[in-house]
Amino acid sequence: MSVKFERDTFQQTAQNVMNNAAQNAQIPGTSGKHPLAEKIGTALTGGAGNAGTKGYLAAYIKQLESNPLRTKMLTAGGLAGLQELLASWLAKDRNKHGHYFTSRVPKMAAYGALISAPLGHVLIWMLQKVFHNRTSLKAKILQIIVSNLVIAPIQNSIYLVAMALIAGARTFHQVRATVKVGFWKVMKVSWVVSPLSLAFAQQFLPNHLWVPFFNVIGFVIGTYVNTTTKKKRLAALRKKHFGDGRSSMGRPEDYPPPGMGGPMGGPMGGPNPPY
Repeated sequence: MSVKFERDTFQQTAQNVMNNAAQNAQIPGTSGKHPLAEKIGTALTGGAGNAGTKGYLAAYIKQLESNPLRTKMLTAGGLAGLQELLASWLAKDRNKHGHYFTSRVPKMAAYGALISAPLGHVLIWMLQKVFHNRTSLKAKILQIIVSNLVIAPIQNSIYLVAMALIAGARTFHQVRATVKVGFWKVMKVSWVVSPLSLAFAQQFLPNHLWVPFFNVIGFVIGTYVNTTTKKKRLAALRKKHFGDGRSSMGRPEDYPPPGMGGPMGGPMGGPNPPY
Protein backbone atom coordinates (compact mmCIF):
# COMPACT_ATOMS: atom_id res chain seq x y z
CA MET A 1 0.00 0.00 0.00
CA SER A 2 2.82 2.36 0.95
CA VAL A 3 4.73 1.51 -2.18
CA LYS A 4 1.70 2.19 -4.33
CA PHE A 5 1.05 5.49 -2.56
CA GLU A 6 4.67 6.61 -3.04
CA ARG A 7 4.62 5.58 -6.68
CA ASP A 8 1.38 7.50 -7.32
CA THR A 9 2.74 10.51 -5.49
CA PHE A 10 5.94 10.43 -7.58
CA GLN A 11 3.97 10.17 -10.83
CA GLN A 12 1.71 13.04 -9.82
CA THR A 13 4.68 15.19 -8.84
CA ALA A 14 6.46 14.44 -12.13
CA GLN A 15 3.32 15.31 -14.05
CA ASN A 16 3.00 18.59 -12.18
CA VAL A 17 6.62 19.44 -12.94
CA MET A 18 6.13 18.69 -16.65
CA ASN A 19 2.95 20.76 -16.78
CA ASN A 20 4.65 23.68 -15.07
CA ALA A 21 7.64 23.43 -17.40
CA ALA A 22 5.38 23.32 -20.43
CA GLN A 23 3.44 26.29 -19.13
CA ASN A 24 6.59 28.29 -18.41
CA ALA A 25 7.99 27.40 -21.85
CA GLN A 26 4.81 28.44 -23.67
CA ILE A 27 5.60 30.67 -26.58
CA PRO A 28 4.05 34.14 -26.27
CA GLY A 29 1.13 34.63 -28.60
CA THR A 30 0.33 30.89 -28.79
CA SER A 31 -2.20 28.71 -27.00
CA GLY A 32 0.28 26.10 -25.80
CA LYS A 33 -2.03 23.28 -26.90
CA HIS A 34 0.14 22.23 -29.86
CA PRO A 35 3.74 22.92 -28.82
CA LEU A 36 5.45 21.23 -31.80
CA ALA A 37 3.32 22.98 -34.41
CA GLU A 38 3.70 26.26 -32.51
CA LYS A 39 7.50 25.92 -32.44
CA ILE A 40 7.57 25.25 -36.20
CA GLY A 41 5.22 28.14 -36.86
CA THR A 42 7.28 30.44 -34.66
CA ALA A 43 10.44 29.48 -36.54
CA LEU A 44 8.75 30.22 -39.88
CA THR A 45 7.45 33.58 -38.72
CA GLY A 46 10.65 35.06 -37.36
CA GLY A 47 11.85 33.01 -34.38
CA ALA A 48 11.09 33.11 -30.66
CA GLY A 49 12.29 36.70 -30.43
CA ASN A 50 9.39 37.76 -32.66
CA ALA A 51 6.81 35.46 -31.02
CA GLY A 52 3.47 37.16 -30.72
CA THR A 53 4.51 39.82 -33.25
CA LYS A 54 4.61 40.03 -37.01
CA GLY A 55 7.47 37.99 -38.43
CA TYR A 56 8.81 36.79 -41.77
CA LEU A 57 5.61 35.14 -42.99
CA ALA A 58 3.48 38.12 -42.01
CA ALA A 59 5.89 40.46 -43.79
CA TYR A 60 5.76 38.27 -46.90
CA ILE A 61 1.95 38.22 -46.89
CA LYS A 62 1.93 42.01 -46.46
CA GLN A 63 4.18 42.34 -49.51
CA LEU A 64 1.86 40.03 -51.45
CA GLU A 65 -1.04 42.30 -50.64
CA SER A 66 0.75 45.60 -51.32
CA ASN A 67 3.02 44.52 -54.22
CA PRO A 68 1.50 41.27 -55.51
CA LEU A 69 3.15 41.01 -58.93
CA ARG A 70 6.64 42.02 -57.76
CA THR A 71 6.50 39.58 -54.84
CA LYS A 72 5.28 36.76 -57.05
CA MET A 73 8.03 37.48 -59.60
CA LEU A 74 10.75 37.34 -56.95
CA THR A 75 9.26 34.16 -55.47
CA ALA A 76 8.88 32.36 -58.81
CA GLY A 77 12.32 33.46 -60.01
CA GLY A 78 14.04 32.30 -56.85
CA LEU A 79 12.25 28.96 -56.81
CA ALA A 80 12.91 28.30 -60.52
CA GLY A 81 16.62 29.01 -60.18
CA LEU A 82 16.87 26.96 -57.00
CA GLN A 83 15.00 24.09 -58.65
CA GLU A 84 17.50 23.91 -61.49
CA LEU A 85 20.49 24.12 -59.12
CA LEU A 86 19.08 21.48 -56.76
CA ALA A 87 18.18 19.12 -59.61
CA SER A 88 21.68 19.48 -61.08
CA TRP A 89 23.20 18.61 -57.71
CA LEU A 90 20.92 15.62 -57.15
CA ALA A 91 21.57 14.28 -60.66
CA LYS A 92 25.33 15.09 -60.52
CA ASP A 93 24.89 17.11 -63.70
CA ARG A 94 27.92 19.43 -63.88
CA ASN A 95 29.16 21.71 -66.61
CA LYS A 96 32.56 21.35 -68.28
CA HIS A 97 34.17 23.17 -65.37
CA GLY A 98 32.72 20.72 -62.85
CA HIS A 99 30.21 23.17 -61.37
CA TYR A 100 26.54 22.61 -60.62
CA PHE A 101 25.76 26.29 -61.16
CA THR A 102 25.30 26.11 -64.91
CA SER A 103 24.05 28.73 -67.35
CA ARG A 104 20.59 27.21 -67.03
CA VAL A 105 20.23 28.44 -63.43
CA PRO A 106 19.98 32.19 -64.20
CA LYS A 107 17.96 31.41 -67.33
CA MET A 108 15.45 29.43 -65.27
CA ALA A 109 15.33 32.22 -62.69
CA ALA A 110 14.63 34.72 -65.46
CA TYR A 111 11.89 32.49 -66.86
CA GLY A 112 10.26 32.16 -63.43
CA ALA A 113 10.38 35.89 -62.70
CA LEU A 114 9.63 37.36 -66.12
CA ILE A 115 7.31 34.79 -67.71
CA SER A 116 5.90 32.25 -65.26
CA ALA A 117 4.95 34.65 -62.46
CA PRO A 118 3.24 37.35 -64.59
CA LEU A 119 1.43 34.67 -66.60
CA GLY A 120 0.24 32.87 -63.47
CA HIS A 121 -0.72 36.19 -61.88
CA VAL A 122 -2.99 37.12 -64.79
CA LEU A 123 -4.50 33.66 -65.33
CA ILE A 124 -5.24 33.03 -61.64
CA TRP A 125 -6.70 36.55 -61.34
CA MET A 126 -9.03 35.82 -64.27
CA LEU A 127 -10.03 32.47 -62.75
CA GLN A 128 -10.77 34.07 -59.38
CA LYS A 129 -12.62 36.92 -61.08
CA VAL A 130 -14.93 34.56 -62.95
CA PHE A 131 -15.74 32.57 -59.81
CA HIS A 132 -15.81 35.49 -57.37
CA ASN A 133 -18.30 34.96 -54.51
CA ARG A 134 -19.28 31.56 -55.92
CA THR A 135 -18.67 29.17 -53.04
CA SER A 136 -21.00 26.29 -53.83
CA LEU A 137 -19.63 22.80 -54.41
CA LYS A 138 -20.74 22.97 -58.06
CA ALA A 139 -18.83 26.24 -58.55
CA LYS A 140 -15.67 24.82 -56.96
CA ILE A 141 -15.79 21.74 -59.18
CA LEU A 142 -16.37 23.91 -62.25
CA GLN A 143 -13.41 26.08 -61.24
CA ILE A 144 -11.17 23.01 -61.09
CA ILE A 145 -12.39 21.88 -64.54
CA VAL A 146 -11.74 25.30 -66.09
CA SER A 147 -8.30 25.41 -64.49
CA ASN A 148 -7.33 22.04 -65.93
CA LEU A 149 -8.84 22.46 -69.41
CA VAL A 150 -8.02 26.13 -70.06
CA ILE A 151 -5.32 27.51 -67.76
CA ALA A 152 -3.09 24.42 -67.48
CA PRO A 153 -2.68 23.94 -71.27
CA ILE A 154 -1.69 27.61 -71.69
CA GLN A 155 0.86 27.52 -68.87
CA ASN A 156 2.32 24.15 -69.91
CA SER A 157 2.66 25.13 -73.58
CA ILE A 158 4.52 28.34 -72.72
CA TYR A 159 6.63 26.39 -70.21
CA LEU A 160 7.71 23.87 -72.85
CA VAL A 161 8.51 26.61 -75.37
CA ALA A 162 10.67 28.37 -72.79
CA MET A 163 12.44 25.14 -71.81
CA ALA A 164 13.20 24.38 -75.46
CA LEU A 165 14.74 27.83 -75.95
CA ILE A 166 16.76 27.54 -72.72
CA ALA A 167 18.01 24.11 -73.84
CA GLY A 168 19.27 25.59 -77.11
CA ALA A 169 16.45 25.27 -79.64
CA ARG A 170 16.80 27.90 -82.33
CA THR A 171 14.29 26.91 -85.01
CA PHE A 172 10.52 26.66 -85.04
CA HIS A 173 10.78 22.96 -85.84
CA GLN A 174 12.90 22.28 -82.75
CA VAL A 175 10.56 24.20 -80.47
CA ARG A 176 7.50 22.54 -81.99
CA ALA A 177 9.06 19.09 -81.57
CA THR A 178 9.75 19.78 -77.88
CA VAL A 179 6.17 20.90 -77.24
CA LYS A 180 4.77 17.94 -79.18
CA VAL A 181 6.84 15.39 -77.26
CA GLY A 182 6.31 16.85 -73.80
CA PHE A 183 2.82 18.36 -73.85
CA TRP A 184 0.70 15.36 -72.91
CA LYS A 185 3.23 14.15 -70.37
CA VAL A 186 3.07 17.51 -68.62
CA MET A 187 -0.71 17.59 -68.86
CA LYS A 188 -1.01 14.18 -67.21
CA VAL A 189 1.05 15.43 -64.27
CA SER A 190 -1.07 18.60 -64.11
CA TRP A 191 -4.32 16.66 -64.14
CA VAL A 192 -3.19 14.61 -61.16
CA VAL A 193 -1.70 17.41 -59.06
CA SER A 194 -3.80 20.44 -60.03
CA PRO A 195 -7.22 19.26 -58.77
CA LEU A 196 -5.78 18.34 -55.36
CA SER A 197 -3.79 21.54 -54.94
CA LEU A 198 -6.64 23.73 -56.20
CA ALA A 199 -9.14 22.04 -53.88
CA PHE A 200 -6.76 22.69 -50.97
CA ALA A 201 -6.36 26.34 -51.99
CA GLN A 202 -10.14 26.78 -52.28
CA GLN A 203 -10.66 25.44 -48.79
CA PHE A 204 -7.76 26.87 -46.80
CA LEU A 205 -5.97 29.75 -48.57
CA PRO A 206 -6.88 33.40 -49.27
CA ASN A 207 -6.75 34.45 -52.91
CA HIS A 208 -3.43 36.31 -52.70
CA LEU A 209 -1.64 33.16 -51.51
CA TRP A 210 -2.73 30.95 -54.41
CA VAL A 211 0.10 31.73 -56.84
CA PRO A 212 2.93 31.33 -54.25
CA PHE A 213 1.30 28.10 -53.07
CA PHE A 214 1.18 26.73 -56.62
CA ASN A 215 4.80 27.85 -57.09
CA VAL A 216 5.87 25.73 -54.11
CA ILE A 217 3.91 22.72 -55.42
CA GLY A 218 5.50 23.20 -58.83
CA PHE A 219 8.93 23.51 -57.23
CA VAL A 220 8.67 20.13 -55.48
CA ILE A 221 7.29 18.28 -58.50
CA GLY A 222 9.54 20.11 -60.94
CA THR A 223 12.66 19.32 -58.94
CA TYR A 224 11.77 15.62 -58.90
CA VAL A 225 11.01 15.43 -62.62
CA ASN A 226 13.95 17.65 -63.54
CA THR A 227 16.30 15.41 -61.55
CA THR A 228 14.90 12.29 -63.21
CA THR A 229 15.20 13.91 -66.65
CA LYS A 230 18.82 14.89 -66.04
CA LYS A 231 19.73 11.39 -64.88
CA LYS A 232 18.19 9.86 -68.00
CA ARG A 233 19.96 12.38 -70.20
CA LEU A 234 23.34 11.72 -68.58
CA ALA A 235 22.83 7.96 -68.88
CA ALA A 236 22.02 8.35 -72.59
CA LEU A 237 25.05 10.58 -73.17
CA ARG A 238 27.39 8.18 -71.37
CA LYS A 239 26.03 5.21 -73.25
CA LYS A 240 26.44 7.01 -76.57
CA HIS A 241 29.95 8.19 -75.71
CA PHE A 242 31.37 5.11 -73.98
CA GLY A 243 29.27 2.32 -75.49
CA ASP A 244 27.61 -0.57 -73.68
CA GLY A 245 30.92 -2.19 -72.67
CA ARG A 246 32.37 0.82 -70.87
CA SER A 247 31.75 2.14 -67.38
CA SER A 248 28.80 4.46 -66.98
CA MET A 249 30.89 6.78 -64.83
CA GLY A 250 32.93 9.59 -66.29
CA ARG A 251 33.81 13.24 -65.94
CA PRO A 252 31.32 15.72 -67.39
CA GLU A 253 33.98 17.07 -69.73
CA ASP A 254 34.13 13.61 -71.31
CA TYR A 255 30.52 13.89 -72.51
CA PRO A 256 29.84 14.47 -76.21
CA PRO A 257 29.99 18.08 -77.38
CA PRO A 258 26.81 19.95 -78.37
CA GLY A 259 25.04 18.31 -81.26
CA MET A 260 25.86 14.76 -80.11
CA GLY A 261 23.32 14.57 -77.28
CA GLY A 262 20.97 11.67 -76.64
CA PRO A 263 17.20 11.68 -76.83
CA MET A 264 15.25 14.73 -75.78
CA GLY A 265 14.40 15.11 -72.11
CA GLY A 266 11.00 14.78 -70.57
CA PRO A 267 8.64 17.44 -69.25
CA MET A 268 8.88 19.76 -66.28
CA GLY A 269 12.66 19.72 -66.25
CA GLY A 270 13.24 20.86 -69.79
CA PRO A 271 14.77 18.99 -72.74
CA ASN A 272 18.32 18.81 -71.42
CA PRO A 273 20.21 17.44 -74.46
CA PRO A 274 21.68 20.32 -76.46
CA TYR A 275 20.41 20.82 -79.97
